[in-house]
Amino acid sequence: MTSPVALPDRDKGEISVIGLARSGQAAAKLLRKNGYEVYASDAAAFEEIHRSAASLRSYGISTQVGGHDFDRLTRSALVVVSPGVPPNAGPLELARAAGIPVVSEVEIALHYLPEARIIAVTGTNGKTTTTALIAQILQRLTGDVVEAGNIGTALAEFAIRDRQPAWIALEMSSFQLHDTPGLHPLVGVLTNLSPDHLDRYASVEDYYADKAKLFASAHAGSRWVVNGDDSLVRKMVGSVAGKKYGFSLQGTGDASVMDGSRLTLLGGPLLDRAEFPGLGSHNVANALAAALAVAVAAPEHNTPDARREIAAALRVFRPLPHRMELVGEFAGVQWINDSKATNVSSAAVAIDGMDRPTVLLLGGRHKGEPYTPLLNVVGRNVKRVIAYGEAASLIERDLGGTIPLDRLGDDFAHVVATARRAAAPGDAILLSPACSSYDMFTNYEERGDRFRALARGQV
Repeated sequence: MTSPVALPDRDKGEISVIGLARSGQAAAKLLRKNGYEVYASDAAAFEEIHRSAASLRSYGISTQVGGHDFDRLTRSALVVVSPGVPPNAGPLELARAAGIPVVSEVEIALHYLPEARIIAVTGTNGKTTTTALIAQILQRLTGDVVEAGNIGTALAEFAIRDRQPAWIALEMSSFQLHDTPGLHPLVGVLTNLSPDHLDRYASVEDYYADKAKLFASAHAGSRWVVNGDDSLVRKMVGSVAGKKYGFSLQGTGDASVMDGSRLTLLGGPLLDRAEFPGLGSHNVANALAAALAVAVAAPEHNTPDARREIAAALRVFRPLPHRMELVGEFAGVQWINDSKATNVSSAAVAIDGMDRPTVLLLGGRHKGEPYTPLLNVVGRNVKRVIAYGEAASLIERDLGGTIPLDRLGDDFAHVVATARRAAAPGDAILLSPACSSYDMFTNYEERGDRFRALARGQV
């Protein structure tokens, strides 16, 4: 069982924060509010980072943009790292060599949120949607919840506030888990496991090892909600201490789908599948995980009245942007924005859930995985693949010859126009890229926004 990293005494030296994006800014402000001298730096020097640095300076925080002061770092009492900074980055290797503890922004925030009840969610796919569903359910049940972490708002942002939330739905990426030894969730959720981020990790085993850090604090009283249909998940949690609750699409588990049409929770009915508006079976799994996590988090959440509130929250759920988001239907063609599908397994789940002949947009920056696993699903509903961006040649190598495929370049408007011409009334056009967006866009959100605008003819 792990323990949180102790914050140093304020007279033991300043704390360095590496990375000036959202989490780095929030950690620096939280530490400064609590009386620490803070030095914050970022190797990047684009406009947004300069704005962040200027904002931090107004709080009395020393900043550096475009590099790091290594001598200053070695005198730090503690180093806080943003999740976008790889663990082998120079400042972090220097800190570890000097025996300086390195922790995440989440670790810092946890010190200042001692009373919050946290449901922490990780997994390769579905963690953001599951986190959002948990927050939506808790809002109906308690009226006092926030969603934080990898979902978009740094946990430290809430720790800064004078009034802190009673409940936190906390999404944790593998990068965040790597440096957060003090996470002790009331309930921990593992949605699924498959290879990802192999452009950052040396091996898939290293990636899974970071995911397993969700369970580092496990003890006999721990509560874990896990995917009973995922053999890798079952293997990971087999010897983990605590009570394990399983969710399943196959009619088994503490939350499941019975007869393909009824969602059940802890032995009782929850709602009919047709009442839940999420597209695809993977979203049903997310709903089961969220409902189960909330139900086991407190006895008052497992009553007939609470079950009705949980079902009501699921009925009004709307997919998050860029995650199987129905953009609309134009000229009889359904357009679906799944830009967040930045790995092969996520794209495979989306493709497998399609119920129309589909024109599939695959491409972007390669993340180290082969695309051959998609062969199991593209043959069912996909009528044509549009491969584009830096990964286009690799996609063509792995999928070409098995399905009609167009290999294009980096003109996204041309990519979407080609898909439009390939689709007929009754078809769907699905952007589920299986790649990161960084060859053509600043992030997956920009890619999805561009797709949405092009689908609607707004550009």
